[in-house]
Amino acid sequence: MPDITKILIANRGEIASRVIRTCRELGKQTVAVYSTPDADAPHVQQADESVHVGPAASSESYLVIDNIIQAARQTGADAIHPGYGFLSENADFSQQCREEGILFIGPGPEAIRTMGDKTAARELMSKAGVPFPPGTRKELQEIGEAKKVADEIGYPVLVKAAAGGGGKGMRIVETEEEFEAAIKAAKSEARNAFGDDRVYIEKYLVQPRHVEFQIMADEHGNTVHIFDRECSIQRRHQKVIEEAPCSMLTPDLRSEMAEAAISAARAVDYVGAGTIEFLVDADRKFYFLEMNTRLQVEHPVTELITGLDLVAMQILVAEGKALPFKQEDIRMEGHAVECRIYAEDPREHFLPSTGTLTKHRIPSGNGIRVDAGIEEGQAVTISYDPMISKLCAYGQNRDHAIRRMLRALDEYEIAGCRTTIPFCKYVLTHPAFAAGDYDTHFVPDHFSAEKLDAAHGSKVEIQALAASLLKKRAGPANEDTAQSKPGNPGTACSEWWQRRS
Repeated sequence: MPDITKILIANRGEIASRVIRTCRELGKQTVAVYSTPDADAPHVQQADESVHVGPAASSESYLVIDNIIQAARQTGADAIHPGYGFLSENADFSQQCREEGILFIGPGPEAIRTMGDKTAARELMSKAGVPFPPGTRKELQEIGEAKKVADEIGYPVLVKAAAGGGGKGMRIVETEEEFEAAIKAAKSEARNAFGDDRVYIEKYLVQPRHVEFQIMADEHGNTVHIFDRECSIQRRHQKVIEEAPCSMLTPDLRSEMAEAAISAARAVDYVGAGTIEFLVDADRKFYFLEMNTRLQVEHPVTELITGLDLVAMQILVAEGKALPFKQEDIRMEGHAVECRIYAEDPREHFLPSTGTLTKHRIPSGNGIRVDAGIEEGQAVTISYDPMISKLCAYGQNRDHAIRRMLRALDEYEIAGCRTTIPFCKYVLTHPAFAAGDYDTHFVPDHFSAEKLDAAHGSKVEIQALAASLLKKRAGPANEDTAQSKPGNPGTACSEWWQRRS
């Protein structure tokens, strides 16, 4: 298979810019697509070429497969990178690229279709021996059947959309009296969000931690994991702060979960970059949650602790080449934290806060990485996701990474809209987070506008508390996250990179 020469990025914002950056380093030409309000967006200016694909509404631009395919034909792009979101997990898009003779930098339509259907994925994981929470393996057919299953596994239970994600079509049911109304509400929301009202139920886990494993697989039978990330700090079932590696995993548990992640990928004959997501309960038992058949938003923290460029690996695999390393070659060193900087008001239940960025001055310095999709003078609109940037901090260990992140958050200057920066500071200085003792309920358990205002009132006290907590923090979990091995991270990737240069 010949090397790719020109890549169209079927996305916008920071992920489009991030893909363009790697393409430049690899000597690949790039094509940006843009909607009308994105005409002057950074990713459009950074690409070699650009094509207008429609008006502001993503349903009339970034989500229109024919428009994206036509843009690739028009510019002579021989490959398409979908980024994340939009068409990245659309099996029909992957299929149409294949039929048009355009390389889709991601898995084939079969894997996307199977893993995108949550009930089909559960059945497959069951056959592969990957544990998942007690509940239904198939979508529910009628309320009576669902109630019977809920009674058997015990309340609380979780109602989830079979075709969705991102918290849509999801309901927590505490009692039998709430059950029927929750099923109807979840089905209605799923139908509106995904055009598919199928739902299933599973046991709602107590004090769950959201831990995921990055995997990469090629067409030559090589499947590896690239360690883990913790994504438990969430609002509305969506992530806000991530870190790598997970601070609570022992070496044995990490190894067991990594093997399960590789088994999950192999079960669907997966090729490309993907993520196997797990929930870990209070007893450290883990269960399959879902597979994301694309690059994750939080992939930078994995890159920081391994030295690997995951986008470069995606392109390499799409070109039909074998991964340039084996599992034992991949090493992690240090710790990384990512804060998603959203244009949202944490004091008002994280509602979007639109407006023009009259100031956008990003932090810098050792160990700091900022992936931004908007520049000073541009507007955050209601048309798209309100994420302004991803701020990442890398350190020798978890405490070092957190200290660097706090410094970077203090340096970050944004005016024109409210952001999640105060919330991120609040989380990083909270005793539960500093101790690594938190779960997906952090926001309802520990956060409120009143608490944020109280904490914000004494910046000096916050910094002193953070310094004290981080200095005192110690123990097996910290030693595990800081584990280092001799040599430089990403050696195999570096050697491959040099050979291609």
